[in-house]
Amino acid sequence: MIIKSIKKNIALVVLTVMFVLPNFVIAQDSDFGNWLIYIGNKKLDSKWNIHNEVQYRNYNAVGDLEQLLLRTGLGYTFNEGKNNFLLGYGYILSENYINNTDEKISVNEHRIFQQFTSKQSVGRVKLNHRYRFEQRFVEADFKMRFRYFLGLSIPLTIQEENLTKLYFSAYNEIFLNTKSSVFDRNRVYGGLGYHLNKNIRIEAGYMNQFFETSGRDQFNIITFVNF
Repeated sequence: MIIKSIKKNIALVVLTVMFVLPNFVIAQDSDFGNWLIYIGNKKLDSKWNIHNEVQYRNYNAVGDLEQLLLRTGLGYTFNEGKNNFLLGYGYILSENYINNTDEKISVNEHRIFQQFTSKQSVGRVKLNHRYRFEQRFVEADFKMRFRYFLGLSIPLTIQEENLTKLYFSAYNEIFLNTKSSVFDRNRVYGGLGYHLNKNIRIEAGYMNQFFETSGRDQFNIITFVNF
């Protein structure tokens, strides 16, 4: 029975990859980078929580900074833990290459955002919807952007002590500007995750981020901590 279950899960993973990751081949002029991500959640009580996040993004494997992102926020959970509304702030330092040279320019961004998340289950598949509206202060410019994130998680091992150790994770997130051009970017991700315990899990996966005429590929390593 265990072998049959594992085979069934592997087949499901393959089908999911086929449908979720086809946009990888669309991006043009793509090069490979690495994102190291920490996402933390601190429960203040049964309703309120503090979100904290650090992302260290590199143009290559490591040592060539693309972006440093710091994000935090105060959230309120309702509907028996299925929904969460969060008001947050983010600081982003971008190191952008100037044209085709080896020189960079630093760009500072301060960001305020409002976020609503909703969780649901379809059989063994867990779905996560996230709606985020951002007000972005990029140097002297002011911009606004809407983001929609749809993620899924599929267990790959039998549950042990109310915890599924190994799982498959995938998501798609689209970014839309309030001004032209409306389409900003799209991200597609697929990877494997592992629960170290009920409070800590780690994911590693492949993400493609594409724009209208170009794209970038990243290998992401993500640590989630609830405390």
